[in-house]
Amino acid sequence: MSDADGGTPEVVTTTGSAGGVPSHPLSLSIIAGLAIVYTLYFGRSFFLPIFFAIELNFLLSPPVRWLYRKLRVPVALTSAVIILGVAGGLSYGIYSLAAPAQDWLVSAPATLDRAGQKLNKIMKPVEQVTRTADQVDKATSVGGAGSTTRTVIVAGPSMGSRFFGTTQSLAGALLEILVLTFFLLSVGDLFLQKTIKVSSRHMKEGTAVEIAREIESSISRYLMTSAIMNIIEGSVFVGIMYLLKMPNPFLWGALVTALEFIPYIGALTLIAILTIASLTVFDSVGHALLVPGSFVVMNLLQGNVIGPTVMGHRLALNPVAIFVGVAFWWEIWGIAGAFLAVPMLASIKILCEHIDWLSGLAEFLGPRDEAERRLSVRSAET
Repeated sequence: MSDADGGTPEVVTTTGSAGGVPSHPLSLSIIAGLAIVYTLYFGRSFFLPIFFAIELNFLLSPPVRWLYRKLRVPVALTSAVIILGVAGGLSYGIYSLAAPAQDWLVSAPATLDRAGQKLNKIMKPVEQVTRTADQVDKATSVGGAGSTTRTVIVAGPSMGSRFFGTTQSLAGALLEILVLTFFLLSVGDLFLQKTIKVSSRHMKEGTAVEIAREIESSISRYLMTSAIMNIIEGSVFVGIMYLLKMPNPFLWGALVTALEFIPYIGALTLIAILTIASLTVFDSVGHALLVPGSFVVMNLLQGNVIGPTVMGHRLALNPVAIFVGVAFWWEIWGIAGAFLAVPMLASIKILCEHIDWLSGLAEFLGPRDEAERRLSVRSAET
């Protein structure tokens, strides 16, 4: 309010408003959010190796620290041995699976045609409806039967070139990830300490330490457990493919191990790929459908029985948040973003749980607790 004599008006500050919520205008928050999204999208070639290296650091840090504490093995030596082992394993796996994967991708158009012919036997009713609709469309077309329409076909890159045409960029990205992971492992908790020091300027030091340690511990346990479970699932699937006489069983086992890191979308992609591939291999449709069917059974067992038992409430996120998060990061960073979606969502949830004005977002990301479930049941009964 201004003085009666026209003096300087009082300045009313809004910083630190009720509830500790920052008083920044909503429009600025929206602009900042959009700026972050577009920065991540257009800078994905820069950010992706960094995020992958951070996730690998979470995964590999526990064995490095254990060897140092128990056996006093130098951190740099352990980091070098682990990174060389990872690089060797990746190189061997890519070398072993590249040839069958390349052959399958090159023959994909013919494969799709053969699979389509077999699927037509199953989809005859739908095909009849489609044919009838086409006839009606031709009968009611403006040009009539005598009109001709030129069709321009633009030849795009083959499926194989889409996956293997960027070998140099892929190799460069993998090398960058491995080198950066080595440096993150070899410096130990340096960047964690720096992050805690910077964060403590805006919050209590104990809170910053708690957030950093909880994120590191939760993500490392989740990645380690998921990796072990997916490797076991892929190994079991190799045996199933061998029993079903599916060619290249190790290729399909590797796909299962890799794509199971992507919730929902990975399983759906595997079902589609396995269905198409098996229809082109086996003459019997029933035998062919055993291949994707066996994966569906195994995936349901892991997702509903084995997974919850082993994982417990670790990184508890609700299914809707996981699906939306995977779809978002898929749109931003493609398949690589889908791999990173769950760890990043979990990190965001842990961070929001320790910040008062972001606790609502953490609540939306988390699962329904038993108290909410009982309340919903009682409301439905009344």
